Amino acid sequence: MIAKIVKGSGFREVTGYIIDSKKNARIIAHAGLFIEDVDTITKAFEAQVGMNPKVSKPVGHIALGFSKEDESRLTSRIMAEIALEYMERMGIRNTQFFIARHFDKEHPHIHIAYNRIDNDGRTISDKNERLRSARICKELTLKYGLHMAKGKDHVKTERLREPDKTKYELYSLLKTEVRKARNWKELITGLNEKGVDVRFKYKGNSDEIQGIVFIMNGYSFSGSKIDRQFSYSKINAALKTPSHLETQRQVAVQSEPTWQQESHGSELYSGPLGLFTPNPQPEQPEGYPDDYLRKKKKKKQRKIDSDMDKIKLVVYNEYALGYIMPEQPDKVCTLVDRITLGAPFRTMNEPYFIGKRDTVRLAGRKDFDTFRVVFDGYDNPQEYEFDTAQ
Repeated sequence: MIAKIVKGSGFREVTGYIIDSKKNARIIAHAGLFIEDVDTITKAFEAQVGMNPKVSKPVGHIALGFSKEDESRLTSRIMAEIALEYMERMGIRNTQFFIARHFDKEHPHIHIAYNRIDNDGRTISDKNERLRSARICKELTLKYGLHMAKGKDHVKTERLREPDKTKYELYSLLKTEVRKARNWKELITGLNEKGVDVRFKYKGNSDEIQGIVFIMNGYSFSGSKIDRQFSYSKINAALKTPSHLETQRQVAVQSEPTWQQESHGSELYSGPLGLFTPNPQPEQPEGYPDDYLRKKKKKKQRKIDSDMDKIKLVVYNEYALGYIMPEQPDKVCTLVDRITLGAPFRTMNEPYFIGKRDTVRLAGRKDFDTFRVVFDGYDNPQEYEFDTAQ
C-alpha cells in the first residue's frame, strides 16, 4: 500500500477527476456531502471553505494504491475501512470527504477527496504529512496483511512522472555503479559519465561529511531518500567491504610503491614484491572523501547492523502480536491481542508502549498460528526480523 498526496487544484477539478465516468468510478464512503454530481459536491466543499477563507490550499486529495496481488481480497468495504483508518491516523477527521474506487488500472486503487477546513472552521494540519503518510501506509500494510513490495526493482518506471521517474532511474544507476566501484573516486566518475552530479553535505563549517546528494535531470535527492542503502554511511561501508579493500590494496601495491621506515631506522621497500614493514598501517581507499578520512583521528567504527532497518515482528507480554518500526523502538504496533491471554480490554488496536516490566520477544510462525494471523507475506527476511527457529 502506498499513498500519493496531491495539492494545488480546486475542488471542482479534483472532484471531476475522481468521479469521471471514464474511470468507472464508484463512491464507497462519504460524509458531509450530497453525492449527486460534480457541481453539487463542489458547492458543498466551497461553502465550508468560507468558514476559514485565509487558507490558500483547502483541497485535500490522496490516492491510495494497492498491489495487484491483493486484488482478490480487496472488496470495496475493506478498502473503505483501510482508507478511513488511514484518514484517522493522519488526523483527517471531523470534515467533509468522499472516497471513490477506480477500475481503470490493473492494480486496485482509491482516491480520497477531503476539505482541509473541518466542520468547526479549523485547518487540518499538513505538517510532515508525507513522512507521516509513509509510516502509516507501512503500518496498515502490516496490520491488514497486505502484500509488501520486495523493493524498487519491480516498479514500472515508464508509467512514472517527474520527479519520481528520475528518482527510480537514480536507484537503478546507483545499484549498478556502487557494485562496480572499488572506491569513491571510481563511483563518482562512473556516475558523472551517466549524467549524475554528486555532492557531499558537511556538518556545520567542519570537514565532517554527514550526507550525500545526487543530482540528475535538474532534480536532486539525498541518498537515503532514493533508498536507505544509498545513504552516505552505507555507501561508504559498501565501498570498504573486504572484496573492495582487497582489490584496492592490489591496485595500490602495483601502481604506487612507497618507502617506510622501521623503528630502528632501516628501510624496506613496499612495492610489487610485497615487502611491507612490520605492523603496517591499514591503507585507505583512493579518492575523496577518503582523503579527508585519512587525515582524521582514528575513531571506533560503529558496526552497521542491517537488522536495524528491518521491521521486528514481536510478541508483547505474551498476549499481543505486533511489530516494531525501526524509527520507533519503544512502541509495539498491534496486529492482534487476546483478552483471554491477559490483554486489557480496548476498543481499538492502539499501540503498546514498552515499559520496564514488559516482555517483548521476536515472533515466529507458531506465534502467528497461535494468534490466528496468516504468516504468509511476513516471511520475508529482507523486510522483517522474526524468530526463524519456529
